[in-house]
Amino acid sequence: MGLGIDIRHRIARRAAQEIEEGMVVNLGIGIPSLIPNYLPSSMYVMFHAENGIVGMGPSPEAGNEDENLCNAAGYPVTTVTGASYCDSATAFAMIRRGKVDMTVLGALEVSERGDLANWIVPGKRVPGMGGAMELAQKVNKVVVLMNHTSKTGEPKLVKECRLPLTSKQCVDIIITDRAVFEVQPNGLLLKEMMAPYTIDDILQSTEAAVVIAEDVKIIS
Repeated sequence: MGLGIDIRHRIARRAAQEIEEGMVVNLGIGIPSLIPNYLPSSMYVMFHAENGIVGMGPSPEAGNEDENLCNAAGYPVTTVTGASYCDSATAFAMIRRGKVDMTVLGALEVSERGDLANWIVPGKRVPGMGGAMELAQKVNKVVVLMNHTSKTGEPKLVKECRLPLTSKQCVDIIITDRAVFEVQPNGLLLKEMMAPYTIDDILQSTEAAVVIAEDVKIIS
């Protein structure tokens, strides 16, 4: 089953904690686009989108949308003080030159080594991988937000990705509807769990090798 609205916001809220003052952060479509709603108003962060905005703010209130101002998925956004606009080529040049500190992406599969597959499902027509390949290769920190399992209950954190790869060994942090992992050389370090899931629940629904931290935090 897909993620409910509350769970999507729960994941976005947790992902916001990975962001530090002064960062330039790229947000993918879907759950990542909710993250600006969960940052303190006093925190100065410049959100970057491949369509040519640097300095996106929270979602606008109903009725205050600007049809010319949207994120990479086409949803309305606001801007913060100091925001700027550019063409898509310039936005990608910022990525390729390493000017973006962190990206938050969705995923279809992630391997225990941090390989990322997030752009195609066999048999389904998709528009392409967008900027995911450049982001995964060139951005300093890659955070992935995803369902822990597929619609049929199969693990999406796997030993080896079965879907075509976007990039190898690029993922640093994984946040699912069940847990938070840090990618390490010996597997995925389980750092936090989303209540009401238990360690056994997570191990049974994860194919990748998991290392359990000494002090696993519970996210209520």
